[in-house]
Amino acid sequence: MIRDNLPASVFVDADFAYVNDRLTRHYGLERVSGSELQKVTLPEDSPYCGLLTQAAILKVTSNGTSTSPVIRGAWIMERLLGQAPPPPPASVPAVEPDIRGAKTIRELLALHTNSVSCAGCHARFDPVALALENFDILGGWRTHYRSLEAGERVTGIDRAGHDFAYARSEAVDASGQLLDGRRFQNIHELKAILAVDPRPLARNLLHQFTVYATGTPVRFADRKVIESILDQCEGNRYRTRDLLHALVRSSIFLGTQDNP
Repeated sequence: MIRDNLPASVFVDADFAYVNDRLTRHYGLERVSGSELQKVTLPEDSPYCGLLTQAAILKVTSNGTSTSPVIRGAWIMERLLGQAPPPPPASVPAVEPDIRGAKTIRELLALHTNSVSCAGCHARFDPVALALENFDILGGWRTHYRSLEAGERVTGIDRAGHDFAYARSEAVDASGQLLDGRRFQNIHELKAILAVDPRPLARNLLHQFTVYATGTPVRFADRKVIESILDQCEGNRYRTRDLLHALVRSSIFLGTQDNP
């Protein structure tokens, strides 16, 4: 991003990925040889582009046994968009498997957010994460959920020689509606929505650069400087190196800003 001075929108919507032989198999791409990461151009219909759908991130934002829209959504809003959700009320339990008839993650979240205090926060990040439900806990593409009970039975032998069996359950619904009313049907449409307004991505990147460079988060008094940098870089699509250079020339980095 810095070396090639790429726009901030590339964080969510890129036409390339860095892969090796195992990742091309995992992503369903044309095979490359060797374990070294290589830059490849992605097919137009590939869902794997940008940090939003990188397998490593999809893995660490799952809980190890199932995908977790709450964890994924909160990670995206905080780490990519700079809109960290507030901590849940102490009296509210985590989302756990429900015994009242919920069969899908959407039904489970709907039951969890019956409370107004829960619904307000979840409306900020649940839709974004539900768009990622086509990706399993390892970031592999799926069109249906797996089940141990209801559904079409699938059996076989894995690469380690172990027998496996599961049921092909409900189809994944990756559609949603953002808090501002914009709707999407799949991950491609969500990426297009996020990429069309890259300023939040660029602003968050500046905040991350500031913490990394100075060891201090952006203060209230710094916000005017941040917005000024964004205004400077807007005409060139908020390119990453431009943002970095503007920051290190600013009063935030040079320490010349008066204390409030």
